[in-house]
This record gives sequence, structure tokens and C-alpha cells, in this order.
Amino acid sequence: MDPTPRDYSLVGRDSALAEENGLVAAKWYSVDIDRKKLKQLMRRSDGPAIRDTLIWLAALFVSGAGGVYFWGTWWCVPFFLVYGILYGSSSDSRWHESGHGTAFKTRWMNVALYYLASFMIFREPTIWMWSHTRHHTDTIIVGRDPEIAAPRPPDLKAILLNIFALASSWKTIRSLFRHAGGRLSPEEATFVPDNERDKVFFIARIYLAIIAAVAVTCLATGSILPAMLVGLPSIYGGFMTVFFGLTQHAGLAEDVLDHRLNSRTIYMNPIFRFLYWNMNYHIEHHMFPMIPYHALPALHEAIKHDCPEPYPSTIAAYREIIPTLLRQVREPGFFIRRQLPSGVDAVPHNPGAVFKPAE
Repeated sequence: MDPTPRDYSLVGRDSALAEENGLVAAKWYSVDIDRKKLKQLMRRSDGPAIRDTLIWLAALFVSGAGGVYFWGTWWCVPFFLVYGILYGSSSDSRWHESGHGTAFKTRWMNVALYYLASFMIFREPTIWMWSHTRHHTDTIIVGRDPEIAAPRPPDLKAILLNIFALASSWKTIRSLFRHAGGRLSPEEATFVPDNERDKVFFIARIYLAIIAAVAVTCLATGSILPAMLVGLPSIYGGFMTVFFGLTQHAGLAEDVLDHRLNSRTIYMNPIFRFLYWNMNYHIEHHMFPMIPYHALPALHEAIKHDCPEPYPSTIAAYREIIPTLLRQVREPGFFIRRQLPSGVDAVPHNPGAVFKPAE
């Protein structure tokens, strides 16, 4: 075991150390790319996101209607399985991309999808907007990044509970009551601006009102069917959020200013890519976060010469992730050192450990 465990809170020892070591809002490594090509890739368009959102909403409607029609029989199970994944898992990528403001060219479309997807994934939109901003500013910087899914040593119990969003949903419920009462946690106060706090409190009250309305409807009808359509899908359909989310950074380097070393790019099949909105190109997304999801495959082709070899599949990634997390329970200092192409340098790892280029 490491003699001094890391402090992943945003108000503790490692937060101060990150600042002392020059890791706060620091300059990150970026692959050189032709300016004309970069401008082309950054061009926003409503078309792809309108198409994909209409397909997503239509699939939600059909699967939900099938679940309602067959309610009370085993035939409802496959319909609610599909509905749950579309509602409780693929809403994560829609929340994410619209939060960046890059899904659509038209602003109100991004805002509308962001608020819808935020509720479906059961995240408070203002809190998570600023949390994710910090995640991109200080990616996997201990004491700064509020979205580190697998700290060292990893909390395997919490990860397993979050397969069905149990730990995260309980945390959100507690936060909603705190925010509805007009209070932020000390950590939230480090990244939510003063002028956004009233919005946090107002939206928390709306969320609680919706939850209460669904509960009353269930009691009035004597059925959990209303909750199967609104609310519970965040839990029974949330397992793909963890399945995709752990592949992003789990087991990789902390405190490095190089996304090639703390993020993964994975080749996925077309269904996964639709559900995940191309976030499998995660090095690319972190290096150039303002490039829309539909342009990430092209960005990958433009910069892959300077990046580690992509994982050929999600299964291949988990063959590395699972043993690493199990080992980190015993050896928190262990992590995966990604190999860069021969002759390509990496920026130094925090306090003194320098990554060498692949042989």
C-alpha cells in the first residue's frame, strides 16, 4: 500500500498539492493539426444530431409503448430493456455532447436536449455543467477533478452498485434535498459560480416535484408502470453508462498533462457508437473538446499517428481494466502506462516520474 493515500476530495491535501505542482488549469499537450483541417472538423451542424435524436426519441417511444402494451406479461421485459438502455444509458452521451454545446449548431436545441437528458440520467444540470467543465480543465488531476470514476484504491462496491445506478442515485437524492434547501456542499462550492447557485436550488425543487408526481401517480393507479416510464429507467437501464464510462480513464495515469496517457480510444461497433455518440474516441474528445461527436472519427484519422494504439474492442479494454482495478485495491500506486508511437515524446508525469517513448 502507498504510505500516504491520495485525497480525491476537492478541498483536501491533494487539491493544494495540484496547485503547488502547476497542474491547475495547466497547458495540455495537443497534437499538431492543420488549421484548415481543424476548422473544418469544428464546424457545427444541426443535421446529424437532429437525425440521431429523432431516431433515439422514436426508439424510446416504440420500446416504451411496447412495454406498456405488454405490461403484466413477460413480453414487456425486452421492450423495457431497450427502453431502459435508451433512457438510462444513452442519455449520458446526449447529456454530455449537448452540454458541450456541440451536438447542434442551434443553441436552443443543445439546451433542450441537455435538460431532457440530464433528468433522464438523473443529474442536476447546473451542477454537472460546472463539474464537467472542471473535468476538462483538470482531467484526472487528483484533488481537482470531481469526475474521477475509479480513484485509487478503487471502491469496487460503489462501482458494482452503480451498474444499476444505486450509489449515484442515492447521492443525487441527498444532493437534491440539500440543494432544494438552498445549500451546496463544500466541494460543489469550489466549482459552481455564485451567480449559478439559485438555478441549482430551483432545478432541484423541480426534480423533487417530478419525482413526487410520479410517486403519487403510482399510488393513484396502484401500479409501478408510471415509474417504469419515468424515473426507474435511470436505475434499471443505467448499466451501460458504467460499462462505457469506466473505459474512459479507469486504471490510467493520474496527474499528467497529456490526454494520450489518461484517456482511452476504443474501436466500437455501430450500435455502441450510436448509444455512446462516438465518445469511444475519448483521447480525441479531450484533446479537442469543441469538435462535434459526428466529426470525431475523422479527427481520429488525423491524429492517430501521434497517439497510442486504439483498443480493438470494448472487451479488449476490459481485459486490461478489470485486472488493473483489482490490483489497485492492493497496490494503489499501480497504473497502466500507455505506449506512445516510437519516437513520440510524452509530457512528464507529476512529481518526477517521466514517461519514455515506446521502444
